[in-house]
Amino acid sequence: MLDGNAALGTGGRDPERNWGTVPEVARRSRVAVDIGGTFTDFCVFDEASGELRTLKILSTPEAPGTEVMQGIAELDRRYGQPAAGIGFFTHGTTVGVNTVIQRRGAALALFTTREFEDVLEVARLKTPDPYDIFSRRPPPLAPRERVYGIVERVLRDGSIETPVDPADVRQAVAEAKAAGADTIVVALLHAYANPANERAVRDAILEAAPDMAVTLSSDVWPVIREYERTVTATVAGYVQRRVAAYIGSLQAALRDAGVPAEPMITKSNGGIMAAELGKTDPIAMLLSGTASGAIGAADAAARIGAADVLSFDVGGTSADVAVIQGGEPAFGTGELVGDFPIYVPTVSVTSIGAGGGSIARVDDFGVLKVGPESAGSAPGPACYGKGGERPTVTDAFVAMGLLGADELGYGAVRLDRAAAERAVGGIAGRLSMGLSEAAESIVEVAVSGMYLEVAKLMSRRGADPRTFSLLAFGGAGPMLGVLFARELGMARVIVPPTPGVLSAYGGLIADIRNDFIRTAFVDLDAEGLAVLEGHACELEAQALSWLRDEQGFHGEARLTWSADMRYLGQSYEIETLVDRADIRAGRAAGLAGAFHREHERVYDHADTEAPVQAVNLRLTVSGAVPKPALAEAAAALGPAAPRGHATVFLDGASREAALHVRADLLPGQHFAGPAIVSQDDCTTVVPPGFAAEVDLRGNLILTREG
Repeated sequence: MLDGNAALGTGGRDPERNWGTVPEVARRSRVAVDIGGTFTDFCVFDEASGELRTLKILSTPEAPGTEVMQGIAELDRRYGQPAAGIGFFTHGTTVGVNTVIQRRGAALALFTTREFEDVLEVARLKTPDPYDIFSRRPPPLAPRERVYGIVERVLRDGSIETPVDPADVRQAVAEAKAAGADTIVVALLHAYANPANERAVRDAILEAAPDMAVTLSSDVWPVIREYERTVTATVAGYVQRRVAAYIGSLQAALRDAGVPAEPMITKSNGGIMAAELGKTDPIAMLLSGTASGAIGAADAAARIGAADVLSFDVGGTSADVAVIQGGEPAFGTGELVGDFPIYVPTVSVTSIGAGGGSIARVDDFGVLKVGPESAGSAPGPACYGKGGERPTVTDAFVAMGLLGADELGYGAVRLDRAAAERAVGGIAGRLSMGLSEAAESIVEVAVSGMYLEVAKLMSRRGADPRTFSLLAFGGAGPMLGVLFARELGMARVIVPPTPGVLSAYGGLIADIRNDFIRTAFVDLDAEGLAVLEGHACELEAQALSWLRDEQGFHGEARLTWSADMRYLGQSYEIETLVDRADIRAGRAAGLAGAFHREHERVYDHADTEAPVQAVNLRLTVSGAVPKPALAEAAAALGPAAPRGHATVFLDGASREAALHVRADLLPGQHFAGPAIVSQDDCTTVVPPGFAAEVDLRGNLILTREG
């Protein structure tokens, strides 16, 4: 917002001029990579010609990072794009989130204030599932036997009542090392108000154990509320070693491949940052892959003027869903990473354990189940012909005749229909069904699981999915998209031109972005407003230093201000956009009015006479990167001519479906379902009752007939 969320600039200078060390003559292309469980996606933007190129190759989970090098070589072979011409490289990775999910992180010890050792065990006294009497909270990443209380105390106003005794810390370090810890997280009471004691503990740790990795809660996210700050810090400490090793390997591999650009990393908040910073700030990039997809979807929605959109990103392992309104994805805090919430700002994405590679099985009670186990890329679905024998969702589509092409993923996979039918046949036998009926049952179970989770998401947001459009992307999103939309009662599905690589495209267009916070805990009176102004000046200086000095960005900086506010006596606050000018001028009425309006929007009521408190002041700084223009094409009105027809099984019956190739479809052309649209990066299934039209930007718009 320009009214108070200011833009500070440098007169239109090239926002990339100081990025990396690439000579200007070699700055030919920008490359973004998104690594999924089955495929790794590449999106390349040629800055000179404005051309956008895409590529998919199989992921190599057994050798992470290898797929990136293979892809760079394939870009040169296929498109004549040499590694030396890559002037910008950004990368979305799941190494952090997978470390938490698979419990393969550091051996953590936690140092807390003495008598507060149970902070992770107590948490918020909530069970994961209130309807399950056997539900238990997951064991903390720092087990109770490796939690050590330190004698110290910082008061809520930041004053130090009890300083740190280095001898006490040395004793705790000795015990932690004896217990096998290789990383120590320090989260002391009120460290958000004054980090001095945490830093003193860190210094004492490193003096006693120089090789010990140390994470401070005040460095990760210095915010009030002890559990939220502590659990976020433990997740950061848990993944830091593996993330740093991964980034180091990526940097070395890119140098060996001849890529001159220093890599960037996509962030959980939908922005990007220098990969080097990810080594010490891993929490910022924990959800980088899923956030990139939402950013790409938001851009696609904004380009066609779609106001309310549900992004539907389905890969081989999971389906990631995000709410996009007004061209912007929803943001939030407290997103779950595995079993644990993190309280840094992130793009709000709901992940569902069902994708194209999800394995179908019949349990001991004769019930058909799909996922969350996935075939991944090795061996992959049976139809990939790489040794997989267990049936997946993709195999079910093949058995139904709904994958019209013989190849997937830019030729990386040649479909083996006989293998898919053998795999699905095992399910058919267990359920005493025909092959086609069993295949469709697998798809229906997968879709119903997605429906359940998305219906809960929309209910929490008070949104009616029938008023939204579904934007389907990912390797399996267009395949499942219309079937899923029908269950939610949605009337329109959008399939972008290159849906299989939209997450990589999201990384390509993501702006440099970072979030900063200060806990204020003040009333909106003269004294409190003076405190807010002091914090605002500190945050602004810190944010601009991060953007200019650490990121090397010297274009226009955009500053967006918000505050976590509440009525006096409320337990939790609402993040509210505020005007920097109101803080600078000490206008309490302006700040309070913004909160009243937001409270009215969220809860449908506001008490304009009640006193208001500001708990946290937030600042988001961003710098825009160059983006592809993606111009509109001339319309060629009329029906689209199919390449042929095929017999498919859909909605309980065999039908004749038209076979279209996406490259043949011109803006303005239209056709009706049932139909199959094949392209290099995915397949779109159009069931009966839906019509398709190509818009002027090449998007496939599918609408319910009647």
